[in-house]
Amino acid sequence: MPAIQRIDSSTRRLALFGSTGTRVIENRATAALPAHTLMRRAGMATARLALALAPHARTVWIAAGPGNNGGDGCEAAFRLQQQGKRSVVTLAGDPSRWPVDAKDAFERARAAGVAFEAEAPSLTPHDIAIDGLLGIGGSRAPTGRLADDVRGLNVLPCPVLAIDVPSGLNADTGQLFGADCVVATHTLSLLTLKPGLFTGAGRDHAGQVWSDALGVEVPAQHAPDAWLCGHPTGAPGRSARHHAAHKGTFGDVAVVGGADGMTGAAILAARAAHAAGAGRVFVGLLREARGASADLDPMRPELMFRTGWSDSAPAILAQTTVVCGCGGGDAVRAPLPRLVSLAGRLVLDADSLNAIAGDRGLRAALLSRRTRHLQTVLTPHPLEAARLLDGRTADVQADRIGAARELAERYGCVAVLKGSGTVIAAPDTVPVVNATGNAALASAGTGDVLAGLIGGRWAQAPLPADPHATFEVAAQAVAEHGAAAEPAMPGGLRAADLIEMLYARERAGR
Repeated sequence: MPAIQRIDSSTRRLALFGSTGTRVIENRATAALPAHTLMRRAGMATARLALALAPHARTVWIAAGPGNNGGDGCEAAFRLQQQGKRSVVTLAGDPSRWPVDAKDAFERARAAGVAFEAEAPSLTPHDIAIDGLLGIGGSRAPTGRLADDVRGLNVLPCPVLAIDVPSGLNADTGQLFGADCVVATHTLSLLTLKPGLFTGAGRDHAGQVWSDALGVEVPAQHAPDAWLCGHPTGAPGRSARHHAAHKGTFGDVAVVGGADGMTGAAILAARAAHAAGAGRVFVGLLREARGASADLDPMRPELMFRTGWSDSAPAILAQTTVVCGCGGGDAVRAPLPRLVSLAGRLVLDADSLNAIAGDRGLRAALLSRRTRHLQTVLTPHPLEAARLLDGRTADVQADRIGAARELAERYGCVAVLKGSGTVIAAPDTVPVVNATGNAALASAGTGDVLAGLIGGRWAQAPLPADPHATFEVAAQAVAEHGAAAEPAMPGGLRAADLIEMLYARERAGR
């Protein structure tokens, strides 16, 4: 019997397929199997999970829509009825117009004594409801009876299990089609895992995600739209340290940022790079007025403050991993051209991204790094990404995977598009959607920590920088950053505390 797999942040690497790829896989499997096989397997999987989630349920409400998702729901109702549960199906469409497989499931359910009623039954907290309204067939906001059923599902006292995708959610992008979208307690993704469940609004609407491939193996040549990656598996620079090594073995990081009033951002990035294991970390603050606090971090006196570090000799810049922009303000514009031109490895965050977005010369210089075999990582949040793409934040959020891909291709770099389900992309590479982390990271300074963490990990990888290794370092650092915030707790996580959590995980070898 096909196994149902729980999907969470501990997952290592799983393929994600959008609606188009899923339909190709589905059509191939359907052609190779006896009639109705896939839908019957889907209904069986849904019923099995529903029973496991609500073993004491007496009544199950199945909200069935006008297509194969509704057919999956009817097949699940048939199976649940066989298990002695009272299955009640409400129809948001005419079964006589359903696809062949869905019609078959409807007839099987009706013959088994499943109740088809106009209104949803009264449910208790021990019962369960199944969202079989739209699935990946949804392409616009639910209206009419569909919208009514969505709203009805969202006010129930019991768990809600969505089949494939919560109705009203875009399976490809994780964005809502409109105001009405099911907020599921659980989602069972059938045949393939859908990208939209793990990025954008998908994580808030899908609840706990489960997967069942329905016994279908995807051909190796069928490339996924993205990979879902969770807890780190060992990035470059994380191998055991040799006794004969010294601090120079583990690379230098320089953080350039921290303009007046924003010194903390640069210090957070530097502390994170230090916690990540970089051999030496320099801090080049962009302050107009210097005092004792500009020369020493009393909490981490190991950090070395250097006025005008960005004016260092070209050979030094070429050998250093530079993290630029954290709290840089407008002052970052002055050193940026030199850093873009000469830094061997460059992580660009925050104000450096805004400066590049508004300067054609800097854009061209950034793109030229790829032709000179110099590696770059961009770490924008959605607004910064929109500026770099000459668009709107809404456009970026409407297709986060697509936006990350475009950033990577346009600027010839690794792009880390931050947010719910951070996306890591690189030219000619299948993107990664990060599975770790939670809303506690929506706190000031955690982005600076991520930039420093990437720099600290990257500095330990061998030179010259390899494009694929750069991508892997960035993806692993994002996963570490999220994993340090787990398990989720109420409220936000202070950035300085996050660094200590990262360091503790490092010392524990996790």
